[in-house]
Amino acid sequence: MTVSLTDPKSSTFFNVIASDSYGFFFSPRLTVIFFSDFGFFFFSQFTIPIDNGDSVKNAEADSQRTLYPYVTGTSIVAIKYKDGVLMASDMGGSYGSTLRYKNIERMKAIGKHSLLGASGEISDFQEILRYLDELVLNDNMWDDGNSLGPKEVHNYLTRVMYNRRNKFNPLWNTLVLGGVKNGESYLGMVSMIGVSFEDNHVATGFGNHLARPILRDEWHADLSFEDGVKLLEKCMRVLLYRDRSAINKLQIAKITEEGVTVSQPYSLNTFWEFKAFHNPTAGAEGSW
Repeated sequence: MTVSLTDPKSSTFFNVIASDSYGFFFSPRLTVIFFSDFGFFFFSQFTIPIDNGDSVKNAEADSQRTLYPYVTGTSIVAIKYKDGVLMASDMGGSYGSTLRYKNIERMKAIGKHSLLGASGEISDFQEILRYLDELVLNDNMWDDGNSLGPKEVHNYLTRVMYNRRNKFNPLWNTLVLGGVKNGESYLGMVSMIGVSFEDNHVATGFGNHLARPILRDEWHADLSFEDGVKLLEKCMRVLLYRDRSAINKLQIAKITEEGVTVSQPYSLNTFWEFKAFHNPTAGAEGSW
């Protein structure tokens, strides 16, 4: 059976093909009519999207990518010590090559057992923290007495960074994840393209070139808290001398079985009276 119906909003006729028991039609605007042999029908209102080519344009307009980092933080340096993990960073945020912000915290506690530090784009780091807040919240909702350890968080971050890289929309950060659970210290790093590894000491940014040699020479597994802080301060002092983006305002964080403690910002004692600093000569020791 074929019945002709009219859309009242467009005065357009539609042919409805019906079987012995029921029939229906779709209007490209709003109305859908159902009817049957039982003698009743009803209306359902909804909008049917019509693609006239604008959807592609809108999708392209809504699609955003981090093509270049704008406000960035420099190196993170972290080491294991006998009671847990120590991590250091300065508090600078550079807008391009301009030191625009001087009070940015780049180390955050994640749940009960983890500490996260990040170099790179500050806004992307804030996005990662939102992901982790949701992860920890969902974990706590189970209320089963278990909580995410540093290894689980590190694996999660690896998957997130690799996933965003595969979408050609990476989070422009290098992450350092340290923690302690069940008496075992953990320290790992994730790059912006999802490359991850574990080690006894790690550094990001310029620190990967200037601080890691110091750590390879002086780090050992039985470092006390005081010796660990001195080692990190030595690395941060070298970075302050050599990295133009570094500032003399830093924090040191520690994580143990008791939790996370982040120090108040402080400055290092520096010495700038080396002759090579005042009279650099090409090829001379201490010059570039």
